[in-house]
Amino acid sequence: MLKNILLVALGGATGSVLRYLTYYFLPSKTINKATLLVNILGSLIIGLLAGYFSRLHNTTTLQNLLIVGFCGGFTTYSAFSWDVFVLLQQHKILNAVGYILVMLILAVLFTYIGYIISK
Repeated sequence: MLKNILLVALGGATGSVLRYLTYYFLPSKTINKATLLVNILGSLIIGLLAGYFSRLHNTTTLQNLLIVGFCGGFTTYSAFSWDVFVLLQQHKILNAVGYILVMLILAVLFTYIGYIISK
């Protein structure tokens, strides 16, 4: 258990630093190109890793380091896209669409609520 926690922490720290550097080197005053880049790259990386790990056995250690840790630290959008992908693989299309809508609407709504509360 402790080993997995340390792996997630190491991967998460690495992903977070890389996300910070992306924002640092791609500043934006309008549409945030860094956010778009991080979310798209994170989604690609989690897909590549999941596909690769699906062919191997006993990859829990690497999955904790790279998928949960690195991708989770780099962008939580990759985890969201993976959840949707799994639903689509299970042919649960309405569930996937519903999840997308609920996630996007609630994320924006709660961002607004948090903003209002903090004022």
